[in-house]
Amino acid sequence: MYRARLERDLKVWVNKGLVDGPAAAAILNEYDSRPASFSLGRVLAVMAALLVGAAILLFVASNWEAIPRIVRLFGLMALIWAFYLGGAYSFARGHPVLGSAVLILGTMSFGGAMSLVGQMYNLSGDELTMMIVWFAVAAVAAVLFHSSGQVALAGFLAWGFCGFYLWEHYDAWYGIMPWAPPAMAAVLIALVRYVDAPRSRHLAYLMLVGWLTWIFAQYESLHAAILLATAGMIAFLAVSLPISPLTRIAQTAGAAPAFYSFLVAAISLFAIHGEISDGVFENNIWVANKLPLIVIAFATLASAIVAIILSGRDNGAVRYLAYVVFAGEILYLAGETVGSIIGTSGFFLICGVLVAIAAWLVIRLERRFSHHDAAESDRQGARA
Repeated sequence: MYRARLERDLKVWVNKGLVDGPAAAAILNEYDSRPASFSLGRVLAVMAALLVGAAILLFVASNWEAIPRIVRLFGLMALIWAFYLGGAYSFARGHPVLGSAVLILGTMSFGGAMSLVGQMYNLSGDELTMMIVWFAVAAVAAVLFHSSGQVALAGFLAWGFCGFYLWEHYDAWYGIMPWAPPAMAAVLIALVRYVDAPRSRHLAYLMLVGWLTWIFAQYESLHAAILLATAGMIAFLAVSLPISPLTRIAQTAGAAPAFYSFLVAAISLFAIHGEISDGVFENNIWVANKLPLIVIAFATLASAIVAIILSGRDNGAVRYLAYVVFAGEILYLAGETVGSIIGTSGFFLICGVLVAIAAWLVIRLERRFSHHDAAESDRQGARA
């Protein structure tokens, strides 16, 4: 998809005289010479590693009682070392796909060995502790071997920890374990930067969004929703305002920091809508007027406009999320105010008009961004 767009842009630039034909061909050739970001062979190799690892663990587990205890212990240790040394050898020989697959086998075997050895010696512990140790091993392997596959595996293990926690303690704060997800997310983001595994950063950000949502569910109230919305907007401004010292750092991570911080703010703003519609605030019934609704509606629409102004041109993810928030708030307002006054047909008519106005604004913004990009290209061409 990107190559087709690049080829179209190069043709336009050649026609405008910004780039000559040989230079355009050289650019395309250089792009084609890069290693593909998606490789079916790499995906199949990782899937094969996962299937082989599962087969080995199931075979060992099914024959567990028939194997002498000392053979079990040393056999598991030898298996883990064989996989890790095999991965190191593959990387050294210049076979990164094979090395990543073998490393995944090593990390999978380590997790299975922990479970089997714990059963063999009746060691105390629980699944949460095991998942933390397993995650730590994957993170160390990612650092030692500079493997993006291990970063992704560490991300999925972190999600596995969250799954185990929600399965057992979804409605309770269990010791210090709830602090593990943000700590794991911080480790993942550091690994993404160190190993250069940009796709895995979404595992960390989504886990943070889920963790914050779970925190709100534990302390569900209007105050909690307002606090979370405020924190989300502050984080968005911190990574989007040109004067912020964090903006330049956040831009190296692409669209993710601004998008996910604004996503947290948007989720929290709609949670405030829910709290207001419940009509309860600290056990006191709201006064029957539209003032709270007007205030939160203004804040929601303003947040969408601010997001478009600050990140709309360069960050498509934030721009489209802001469009959704803006349109959703307009429809919500129509349903709460207009829908209770006029009939159903009139309600849909008003909604259609409002959506048409929103579409007109979106088209104007898109054209403005497009003209800005074209003007910037012309200025760069004039300098050249």
